[in-house]
Amino acid sequence: MTEQYPGDTRRSPVERFFGGHPFNVVLKLAFVSLLVGFAMSVFGVNVESLVHGIISLLREALRDGTGLFRDLAFYIVTGATLVVPIWLLLRLRRRR
Repeated sequence: MTEQYPGDTRRSPVERFFGGHPFNVVLKLAFVSLLVGFAMSVFGVNVESLVHGIISLLREALRDGTGLFRDLAFYIVTGATLVVPIWLLLRLRRRR
């Protein structure tokens, strides 16, 4: 299930855990976080609205089961607008 890379035996346990040198991983995560943060600000989404959305989703799920599916579909489509482009960029970057 885990991917084995040719030089895996020479890498330290920390590098194997992070999937590379920790500094490089932190830089990659910072870049992806920058992209996601920018995209979220473009769509007017912030942490507070996400938390309130999750709370209202749970309330509606308890109140009415069909509201859960409607809201889940909305959240999946909204999330895909951010996740799919980031995933595509990462896949394109990995090909080089």
